[in-house]
Amino acid sequence: MFGIGFTEIRDFLTDPGSLIAMVAAILVFATVVTLTSPALGSDKLDKRIKSVNNRREELRRKNRAAIDAAAMAGKGTIRGAEAKGLVRKVVEALDLQKAFEDPALHEKLAQAGMRGQRPAMTFYFFRLLSPFILFGVALFYVFMINDFGLPQITRVCFSFGLGLLGYYAPNLYLSNLAAKRQQSIMGAFPDGLDLLLICVESGMSIEAAFHKVSSEVGSQSIELAEELSLTTAELSYLQDRRVAYENLAKRTNHPGVKAVCTSLIQAERYGTPLGQALRVMAKENRDMRLAAAEKKAASLPAKLTVPMIIFFLPVLFVVILGPAIIRFQSM
Repeated sequence: MFGIGFTEIRDFLTDPGSLIAMVAAILVFATVVTLTSPALGSDKLDKRIKSVNNRREELRRKNRAAIDAAAMAGKGTIRGAEAKGLVRKVVEALDLQKAFEDPALHEKLAQAGMRGQRPAMTFYFFRLLSPFILFGVALFYVFMINDFGLPQITRVCFSFGLGLLGYYAPNLYLSNLAAKRQQSIMGAFPDGLDLLLICVESGMSIEAAFHKVSSEVGSQSIELAEELSLTTAELSYLQDRRVAYENLAKRTNHPGVKAVCTSLIQAERYGTPLGQALRVMAKENRDMRLAAAEKKAASLPAKLTVPMIIFFLPVLFVVILGPAIIRFQSM
């Protein structure tokens, strides 16, 4: 009975019609989930703000415990909770931090919205595990399910290639996550900067202005609200306020935010008025957002070329030539 079931499964996985039906079902399911998730999903803003509040409490406790001032000035942030469990044991036993040493890893994780040591441990763990998983899956598929008529050495090389791709898969995932987060932040940052300008010119302190903007901009970008709330906490508890602005620039990794942070640092150091600098930065960020939208619109015709050739032209040929072919066959 097991042999019959395995044969049926193999026939199903190797049948092109079954694979097409499976892919179509997955796409339909993803479309339904995408359309219904805004209505059925819970409010993520409260969860994000709660995590930032926990971060603020952690900063307060660390500040009261009198952490080394030099370490705070050098790092600028407080390390998060240590990773526990199997992941940490594997990473420490194999010394993966040294084997996969990446000086910019914590900065990349911060840009993706992950702080502390636990995401770093998880990243090292999956960077070790993903090549073996993809290699094993590819090896099982090409040797047990469908060999595609390829010789054995080709199938082994294909499996090794997929395993090598698995080594870079965590980096690709992290870069994609950071890019999506940056896009969400920059979509709402010019509006948040306008609101920050209004708050500063109305007489608010910069901490109160950041807190007000983070509470108002959350409906447009949860990520930006989280970053501004974290900056508010760092402004309150870090000894050097300049480090808080530099951390904001590093976490967002965008020229517009870096320019604003540089202006805030200069205003903090030399006592220059914030209103004029924020007004100029707000105009520049609006122009940058408009330029990005125009660039995306200008690249649209080139991106539509391949879909039009694949999907539109065959249908157009069928509509135009179909009646003539049917009439010719009837003659």
